[in-house]
Amino acid sequence: MKRKPPTAIGKNAKHDNFLKPGEKYLTLAEFYEQDEILKLRAAALKKEDADLQLEMEKLERERNLHIRELKRIHNEDNSRFKDHPTLNDRYLLLCLLGKGGFSEVHKGFDLKEQRYVACKIHQLNREWKEDKKANYIKHALREYNIHKTLDHPRIVKLFDVFEIDNNSFCTVLEYQKGNDLDFYLKQNKSIPEKEARSIISQTVSALRYLNEIKPPVIHYDLKPGNILLGSGSVSGEIKITDFGLSKVMDETNFHPEVGMDLTSQGAGTYWYLPPECFVVGKTPPKISSKVDVWSVGVIFYQCLYGKKPFGHNLSQAAILEENTILKATEVEFASKPPVTQEAKNFIRRCLQYKKEHRPDVLQLAADDYLKPAQLKSKNMTDGSSYSSQSSLPANTISGGSNVVMLTNNQTSTTTNSHGASQNPSFSFADKFS
Repeated sequence: MKRKPPTAIGKNAKHDNFLKPGEKYLTLAEFYEQDEILKLRAAALKKEDADLQLEMEKLERERNLHIRELKRIHNEDNSRFKDHPTLNDRYLLLCLLGKGGFSEVHKGFDLKEQRYVACKIHQLNREWKEDKKANYIKHALREYNIHKTLDHPRIVKLFDVFEIDNNSFCTVLEYQKGNDLDFYLKQNKSIPEKEARSIISQTVSALRYLNEIKPPVIHYDLKPGNILLGSGSVSGEIKITDFGLSKVMDETNFHPEVGMDLTSQGAGTYWYLPPECFVVGKTPPKISSKVDVWSVGVIFYQCLYGKKPFGHNLSQAAILEENTILKATEVEFASKPPVTQEAKNFIRRCLQYKKEHRPDVLQLAADDYLKPAQLKSKNMTDGSSYSSQSSLPANTISGGSNVVMLTNNQTSTTTNSHGASQNPSFSFADKFS
């Protein structure tokens, strides 16, 4: 029996002898069932992706913590004070907390008062030219003179100042166990509104004090890195620090109507400075306490949304080159996380582009949003008025308590806290007495 030749397959085939399976149609019930399965799978994959993203962020934070600690250990091993000496026959150095451009901050123990302190050691570079040394000394003395009469529970205190040698001196500060707000935000990204409001309220309390003393003081460098969390938690007390760029509004350089000349234009942290600080002209721009009010608005926004409102991903150089802050005419709010309208309005008041429309510190301290809930409810029921003077007890200047900055990332011409010189005519002991 002869076998039939195979049938041609493809476009040359006249007939297709293979049977095609019949078209299978889903019933309506099967379609909805399959659709639900696909949606569930998509949702599961989305959740898995979100979980992986959270895990990656967690690992990144842990990685940064390890890198930070490795740097600290490296700096401690290379420190001149690595053998834990006792300074001034009183302060035992325990460990290095941080290192800046020209200073180191050590955790210490006060053998006389039996308390932990932060010892900030300032060291001049022997290779500096005389004019640079003189500039460093000028900034150090200026800041010290601003702080030596300040006394407020929301400001880091200065306990002592003394000379170590001809090239270095030490400021002894109130020790804070927790990290700063900048560190917390890097680890947790954002803060719930209730806790963020408490931080802002305490910050404004410190600013209010600075504006009630005579002569008043503009902080000028308010930012998360200069807000210390007493317990490391956002639900506790805070203290502000770093007065290296502060401005004294005395009668010789400040006029209530126009403010005072900004003589250090270009210094500071650009994300937190208002537009008037970036105006370039034949004469210096005029500033007032409204500079600090703008900073408060930026910090509050960053606490709530986990990013800065203007120039978040830009460097300082890019902000300056692109005139980012000069273009910051209006603040925009994301839909998430949910934030009350009252908080948004408070931020808008702080971030008014024209300083004439922005409240000053004393006006901000009396803002309805910052009032305690008990006072709000009381005012609603009995119609009583709220005075900005009623939120805090009267503060007096104490000659025995002082305040000084505690920061780790400074430069000699902008944000250094204190300085010293090898100039033979300069004596730390004489200048800081």
